[in-house]
Amino acid sequence: MKRFYKSVSVIADEGGHSVALDGRKLRSPARVPLTFPKAPLAEAVAAEWDSQSEKIEPRTMPLMSIASTAADRVAPRRDAVIEEITRYAETELLCYRAEAPQELVVRQAQAWQPLLDWAAMRYEARLEPTAGILPRPQPEPSLRALRGAVAAFDDLGLACLSVATAAGGSLVTALALLEHRIEPEAAAETVQLEERYQAAIWGEDPEVTRRWALQAVELAAARRFLDLLRG
Repeated sequence: MKRFYKSVSVIADEGGHSVALDGRKLRSPARVPLTFPKAPLAEAVAAEWDSQSEKIEPRTMPLMSIASTAADRVAPRRDAVIEEITRYAETELLCYRAEAPQELVVRQAQAWQPLLDWAAMRYEARLEPTAGILPRPQPEPSLRALRGAVAAFDDLGLACLSVATAAGGSLVTALALLEHRIEPEAAAETVQLEERYQAAIWGEDPEVTRRWALQAVELAAARRFLDLLRG
């Protein structure tokens, strides 16, 4: 899409702060007005729009994408989104360990078990790891506890959690990221651990490398959005 505006500004209004393009307040793709509770968050979204050149590149505006997700996907179907996110815990990535080689087994245990232990302490949600790919049912009390943790986010926070969980395929990693238990770069390395191990042996696939980069961007954006929202 060609850039269709000249100026970008942030406007303070009764509901918070809005981003305006040539004086017109920004809306989501579904035409929902976007209002940001904190000025720094609105300014960060405005900076994404202002940085566009002749052609608008949506992939370079991850904060705008999260805001649109909150307005168009989370707010109208909040309960369904909570269930979608919670379902990741049923097949939590960090619980499915390799059976071999031993070096990978050790790396997964060292990187993944501390996060599972943190989730058990933080949310009283102990998840059980297993070796191999066969599904292992997780304790119902743990799943309920994690659902409660997910439901505690407001719509904007839930959009951040949804993006981070889908990007990495791990609810525990996403929660740890948003709660500052791990940094964005570490979160990306955590969810990419097995693929990166295999790539070190067999070589990197350019398509996989691009996917890793996109994961890193989305995880970092989710963390930054929530930090700006809470700041």
